[in-house]
Amino acid sequence: MRKVPLVESLRIIGRGSLNWLAHRPIVVSFEVTDACTCYCKHCDHGGPRDESRNLKPPEFRRYMEELRPCVVQVSGGEPLLRDDVVEIVRVIKGGTRPPYTILVSNWSLMTETKYIALRDAGIDQFSVSLDFPDERHDQFRAHPGLYRHLEDLVPRLARLGHDDIVLNSCITSENVGEIDAIADKARAWGVNLCYSAYSARRTGCRDLFLNTPEQLAELNAQLDRVEARRDPTNWIVNAPTTLEATRHYFANGGTPGCKAGLRFLVVTADGALQPCSMQFHQYPLEKRALMAAEFTSSNQCGECYVSIRSYLDKSFPQLLWENVSGFLSVSSSEK
Repeated sequence: MRKVPLVESLRIIGRGSLNWLAHRPIVVSFEVTDACTCYCKHCDHGGPRDESRNLKPPEFRRYMEELRPCVVQVSGGEPLLRDDVVEIVRVIKGGTRPPYTILVSNWSLMTETKYIALRDAGIDQFSVSLDFPDERHDQFRAHPGLYRHLEDLVPRLARLGHDDIVLNSCITSENVGEIDAIADKARAWGVNLCYSAYSARRTGCRDLFLNTPEQLAELNAQLDRVEARRDPTNWIVNAPTTLEATRHYFANGGTPGCKAGLRFLVVTADGALQPCSMQFHQYPLEKRALMAAEFTSSNQCGECYVSIRSYLDKSFPQLLWENVSGFLSVSSSEK
C-alpha cells in the first residue's frame, strides 16, 4: 500500500484518536449513487436508479464539517456514474488534510484521464473490485468485457508509480478456490489486494456464503498459501488478525460485536445516515448521536465482516498498531 507522508500520517492519527474519544465515526462511506453499471450476484445494487434526490457536491461539505471522519469512502452503486464525482471528491477532501479518501468502484467507467483527475482532486486510494482472475469476473457481475478492460487498464495505471490501486475481492462460495490466484493476479498487475467476506444479509442469498466443511477447508488452505507469501510491501493489505477473523466469521456463520453507527456509518445518496449499507435504520445528520444510542448500543447483528468493519472491530491500541504503523506508515525515504 502507498506509504503516507509523515505529516499526513500524524494528522490522520490525531483525528482518529480524537474521534475515537469523542465517539465520532472513524470511517464514513458516502454512497453517492444507488445506480450501477453491473448486476453483481453478491450485491443489492444494480442497473439504473432514481437519481433525482442525490446530494449535490456543495452539500457534502456540511456532512464533512459535522462528522469529521479520518477516512472516507466514495462508493455507490458505481460512483463513476456521477458526472460530478471529481467535484464531490474536492468538496470531501477540502484541501490537503484528512480524510484519507478511497474511491470504491468496479472501474467499468474508469479511464486514465478520470484516474488522473480523481487523483488531482484528492483520492488517496482506488479500490477496484475483482471477483475472479479471468473472464468469470464478467459473468459474476453481468458485465461482458469488464475483465479485459481491467486487465489492460489496471497494470497500465499501476506503472505510473503512484502505488494507490488496491484490488478488493469479496470471498464467496463461488470464488473461494481462487483466493490465491487472485493474489497472483494482483502481484502480476503490480497492485495491492484486500479481501472481504460475503454477507447474505445484503441479498438474502445463502448459497454464496461458505456453508460446507469442504468450502471452509478450501478457505483455510487458500488463506494459508496467501499468508505464507506475505511480504513487507503490504501487497496483501489485510492484517494477519483480519484474515484469521475472516476464517472464524465463515466457520461460525457470523461475528458479533459490530459497532456500525458509531465507529463507521453510511451516508446514503439522498443524505440520510445509516449504521451500515445493510442496516436501513435512517437518521438525519443532526441525529447522529441518537443513532449510536438507539441502534449501536443494542445492535446484535453479526451477519457481515466487510472491510470497514474488520478494521474497526479492534481495540484502539490494536487499531493504531495495525492500521497506522502498517497501512499508514512512513515511507522508507522519510525514516
